[in-house]
Amino acid sequence: MIELLSPAGSMEALIAAVQNGADAVYLGCGSHNARAGAKNFTPEELPAAVSYCHVRGVKVHLTVNTLTTDREQVQIAELIRRGAEAGVDAFIVQDPGIVRLCRALAPEIAVHASTQMGVHSLDGVKAAAAMGCSRVVLARELSRAEIAHICRESPVEIEVFCHGALCMSVSGQCYLSSLIGRRSGNRGRCAQPCRLPYGYGRREERYPLSLKDNCLIEELNELSLMGVASVKIEGRMKRPEYVAVVTRIYRTALSDGAVTPENAARLEQVFSRQGFTKGYYEKSIGAEMFGTRQDLRPDRALLAEARATYESGELPRVGVQFYAKILAGEPTKLAVEDPEGRRCVVKGPVPEAARTHELTLEELSERLGKTGGTPYFSRGLRGVLDPGLSLSAANINTMRRELLTQLSALRGRPPVYTPGVAPAPARALGFRGAPALTVSVSSAVQVTPRVLGHKPAVLYVPLSELWQHRELIGMIPRETELCAVLPRVITDTEQPETEQRLTALRGEGVHSAACGNLGHAAMLKRLGFRVRGDFGLNVFSSAAADYWHGEGLASVTVSFEASLPQIRDMDKPLPTELLIYGRLPLMLTENCLIKNRSGVCACDGAVPKLVDRKGEAFPVVRDCGTCRSVLLAGRKLYLLDKTDTLSQLGLWALRLQFTTESPQEVDAVVKQYDLRDPFDPATQTRGLYLRGVE
Repeated sequence: MIELLSPAGSMEALIAAVQNGADAVYLGCGSHNARAGAKNFTPEELPAAVSYCHVRGVKVHLTVNTLTTDREQVQIAELIRRGAEAGVDAFIVQDPGIVRLCRALAPEIAVHASTQMGVHSLDGVKAAAAMGCSRVVLARELSRAEIAHICRESPVEIEVFCHGALCMSVSGQCYLSSLIGRRSGNRGRCAQPCRLPYGYGRREERYPLSLKDNCLIEELNELSLMGVASVKIEGRMKRPEYVAVVTRIYRTALSDGAVTPENAARLEQVFSRQGFTKGYYEKSIGAEMFGTRQDLRPDRALLAEARATYESGELPRVGVQFYAKILAGEPTKLAVEDPEGRRCVVKGPVPEAARTHELTLEELSERLGKTGGTPYFSRGLRGVLDPGLSLSAANINTMRRELLTQLSALRGRPPVYTPGVAPAPARALGFRGAPALTVSVSSAVQVTPRVLGHKPAVLYVPLSELWQHRELIGMIPRETELCAVLPRVITDTEQPETEQRLTALRGEGVHSAACGNLGHAAMLKRLGFRVRGDFGLNVFSSAAADYWHGEGLASVTVSFEASLPQIRDMDKPLPTELLIYGRLPLMLTENCLIKNRSGVCACDGAVPKLVDRKGEAFPVVRDCGTCRSVLLAGRKLYLLDKTDTLSQLGLWALRLQFTTESPQEVDAVVKQYDLRDPFDPATQTRGLYLRGVE
């Protein structure tokens, strides 16, 4: 049966999930997880939490799904060891470098690819499987047809979010919180600025970035038939009562195959944002998917009922088989066996000769079946019993309690953990000397004579622009490598057209392509392209850079969430590039912000802007010719006056990234690069390179 996976942001929430029917829980330990703001568990609390779950037949998935710096690798390694010692069943991981560390330190424990990896295609699933993941949590933006296709062909288990908050941005591709307030979503510290009001071109109280919560309770049977292994409830920041209500309702729906109107109403009562949505799943994307949290008083009766499910009593969820051997003149022997074959045996008193009432197997079975207050229920009794014997109820009860206590201790005992050895990275300090210049454009008109005359080492052009403006291919200087930039999201339904365009362009002389997603590198290599890693890969550590070096990439672009000291200290086993100019991307959205504004596609018109409460304006553009939107920073990143400092970091290249600039503005920036014009704090930003992120 499909697994029901519930959130556990605290011990109370964990108990609520278990007592309401979760098959597995996911939790964080310390701060290195995607919900660092949850209460989470300490390393000292983790063993007890895992033991509690395992006694009751519930698996525990430990989240290690954030980007981590080189200096934090020792902490991450210790967290992995602590998790393995406690007996967790799986690690949920975002960074490929951490996947490798998990496999090295705890090879017996499964690794699941987090939704933060942004896996949205079969190639992405296969790439995650190749690095050692046994399960992939798919991107939440996929439709039923796309999920079904991946399930049919996937070499590993597939997990799907079924309920809870939806991020406006594609997971792993949101930098809004970090660039506004240094609280990185990729580091588990998102401040949720998407839930605040914004206006289109003016200040107004609208919420164009706040999606309703996801709800796929009516699609559970369909997901099961597709082959989805696990459905996941979001909510590690939610109160235990929320976890209890939602888990119980989903458990009931999975068991009964339907959801009652009363339970549907309870889901909305416990939390919603003006109702729920399944727009992504049904491929019905648009303004109706949006909503805000309503300031409603919680239903006290519902919350009290929810608390009662985990504060009093015990859900009997583990079926056990009892055995008995009661013979005249011999000590009584009772045994119990759990579904996994663990067996415990106790000895009791020698039975007495019956005076008025002899013990029967039926009576003994009834007494052993009184397991109330424990996680167990009796599946029956097998045994031998001589006639004419008697055994007191008190003795039977005592032996039953002792049996189940022993069994709980056995079930809660973690397996023996033999620590593995962390791989020792080969030190590679990177390029020595002045970095080369690379240029990225978003439209063909930005490829000006001044840009070409500068002969950048690489000219990055969106695949869609190259397809429409093939004349660019013949204009590129011999010293410049022309590199096609892929969209950061290419679903399986979009991939055939992408491959057809790439194949045609390769025949015309384009041999290099840049990707910002795990699943795209394999496709490009399969088509014979030289592959460069774009910023969407979130290369934040030496371990991540080493992974992409092993995958044969020609270069990587380091994450713009990293600070300059972190970049300096990072190993550079392959040529490493840094963005030094341009409007940084804040969000990549499946929902088209341009269409949501007016109801019609108007991508070729004036660039719309979202304006926040402080008057800051954020331009909205298309992502590489698709109908997905990119929300850009209001102020432009500017490090053109810092090239001497940057040349000390071991970088291969510095990139100018043009988005909304006119050809005249492009030329002005190239000139500023040559002249090292000073920084203007009123209109420009240093990004996170000097500040870093939390």
